[in-house]
Amino acid sequence: MNPDRPNQAKGGHVRRRALVYGDVDLNLIDGSAIWAQSMVQALKGAGCDVTLVLKAPVRTGRLVDPLTGLSGVTVRRPHDEGLVDGDAGMSVRQAHQVLHRIDQAKPHDLVVVRGRALASAISGDAAFTGRLWTYLTDVPQSLAAFSPAAAGELERIARASKVLLCQTEELRCFLEQVVPAVCGKCVLFPPVVVLPPELARRDQDTRDHSARGTAGRPLRLVYTGKFALRWNTFEMTCLPRTLADRGVRAELHMVGDKIHSERADPGFADRMRKALDGAPGVIWHGGHPREKAMAIAADSDIGLSWRRPEMDASLELSTKVLEFGALGLPVLLNRTPMHEALLGVDYPLFARTEDDVAEGLRLAAEDPSVYALAARRCRDAAARFTLEQAAHRLRAHLRRAFPEPAEGSGRRPCRVVVAGHDLKFFGRLLEHLRAVPGLDVRVDRWWSLSAHDEARSRELAQWADVVVCEWCGPNALWYARHKRPGRRLLVRLHRFELAAGWPQRLDIGAVDQVICVSPHYAELTRQATGWPAGKVTVVPNWVDVAQLDRPKLEDARFHLGLLGAAPSRKRLDLALDVVEELRRDDPRFTLLVKGRLPWEYWWVWKRPEERAHYEALFRRIARSPVLSTAVVFDPHGRDVAAWLRRVGFVLSTSDDESFHLAPAEGMASGAVPALLNRPGADTVYDRRWIHPGTSELAGSIASVVAEGRWDEERALGREQVRESHALDRVCAEWERLLRTP
Repeated sequence: MNPDRPNQAKGGHVRRRALVYGDVDLNLIDGSAIWAQSMVQALKGAGCDVTLVLKAPVRTGRLVDPLTGLSGVTVRRPHDEGLVDGDAGMSVRQAHQVLHRIDQAKPHDLVVVRGRALASAISGDAAFTGRLWTYLTDVPQSLAAFSPAAAGELERIARASKVLLCQTEELRCFLEQVVPAVCGKCVLFPPVVVLPPELARRDQDTRDHSARGTAGRPLRLVYTGKFALRWNTFEMTCLPRTLADRGVRAELHMVGDKIHSERADPGFADRMRKALDGAPGVIWHGGHPREKAMAIAADSDIGLSWRRPEMDASLELSTKVLEFGALGLPVLLNRTPMHEALLGVDYPLFARTEDDVAEGLRLAAEDPSVYALAARRCRDAAARFTLEQAAHRLRAHLRRAFPEPAEGSGRRPCRVVVAGHDLKFFGRLLEHLRAVPGLDVRVDRWWSLSAHDEARSRELAQWADVVVCEWCGPNALWYARHKRPGRRLLVRLHRFELAAGWPQRLDIGAVDQVICVSPHYAELTRQATGWPAGKVTVVPNWVDVAQLDRPKLEDARFHLGLLGAAPSRKRLDLALDVVEELRRDDPRFTLLVKGRLPWEYWWVWKRPEERAHYEALFRRIARSPVLSTAVVFDPHGRDVAAWLRRVGFVLSTSDDESFHLAPAEGMASGAVPALLNRPGADTVYDRRWIHPGTSELAGSIASVVAEGRWDEERALGREQVRESHALDRVCAEWERLLRTP
């Protein structure tokens, strides 16, 4: 269900209505409460009118008050409005009912929810399906913790959601590999750092933190947030005494009032309270509004985010680390791959044990250069997580979810039918077209190439203004005979149809346009059919650049990727030649092959020549001292974007392709394309990426790596694919085709 009359902003742009609910108590200062506040502010900055629904009655306005005065923001208080009885925070069931009631009274374009239990409940409500923007956070973060029940629950949430918001790239990639339905829907919404104006104006570089703890006042350590066992908050209270033993005067400032009861340690809460009340050198400020908590932190020297080792596997990033950095404070925290990517492998304040912590703090107190380096790294990292950047990200997501109406679109929507048995190559186009104002899109899904519900097809043929046949097969032949006179028929022709005979039987007079994905195959189509040149056009395959553009993992430049190795015309044998040659000089080169194995395709494995080809290949790999450790086979799956993070060069060694999407996807991911020459390759890709043989291809890869040109080459490839194959450009071309009389 979509709102009938979305608000109209200046300039004609639509102001979308967003409903926000986090299963969090905004009376308590923690990361989840800060998320709710920053999400509302970012959505407002992205051009939305925002309604925030509170879970609990307001006992302190420290997080809510800054939102109530914002134009375009409405704060709903279900307890005060009589929508909920009592003064306890809403249960999942109550929250679902309240959100349904508020949305029913004034429908919203997007419904942003945080909390797995609530998302699970609301995903079963058809009234919200397709409008949910679900923030995924309290989910299993390891395979060991991922049960079938959890996988099924997240699958349902993903299918009901329009967008899935993930805090980190690590979490997104993990979920894509265990829950296929999230692929293509997950986008990043990292933590947001918003400083109060008076703190944001401080010049952190002018503050002298040198020699603290050894001269002048004590070294001020600060922790803000909840007090919990795995957060090492009790161990932190021992640090002033530990540092005193090392000759460093220190005091610990702790801000917060949320003390966890721990099942694993029933005495923790009492022990924590006693330490807060009386441990030497500990100053407990209690709970404060966020602005006051940050002011206390700003007057300190080093922020603490030291946690127990079991937290190292977390796929989430602490908002507090970024807030401390924005205030100019260095942060002492655990060494993890995520933190290394954020602050650098050589960041000086990584620690694990209590001894590591004390030694790192002593060094920072006594050596101004160490302190300055750590502070600069944290400040630079935090600068990537501003509210302005969060609003910019959301604006981009909103543009994709809600395409702007095309100029000059008619009053009655253009009726479009997409017909075909296999829409995997058309899926994202279909998703986009369904969201375009002025288009009414329906699908005639055929059961197989030639089997369909003929009554439904006849009904749709009478209804449609435009029919798009995905594949030039029996579906195209049928619609050419049955479409209404004066209505338009578009047919998309792929590679395999040319040899199957259907194009030669198609009444081209009933077809307005045949769409091929490359100039080479457009020319082959004209030659094979004799169709008029004006009837055949080219619209390239789309590449979801936004989804694929992700940071590369370490040593990716030594990894060659091959997407799809069956049937034999994909020429895995030539890819083996390439990696074998590269390994003669550098054993770090590895070939990663993703896709189904040949015996997983019945139509491949039943052919004796195909079997013989692959049996010989696998014997070659097994018996070769070089190849036996040089090839990794990864399973088929939709997690291509996550897989490509490991790949530095994407190979295309096929004998024949109508387009071959893999190099373009690799380019979008920041990998360098490496193709062997084949007919038509240069009509899709720049000749600089195309090589006459495996030796030349291997030599090119080796020189790019050895000469340090990998970043330069991949930047060029990424720019090329954005210009030619980006999803938004291809979608715009399809819109033009559909609307062309």
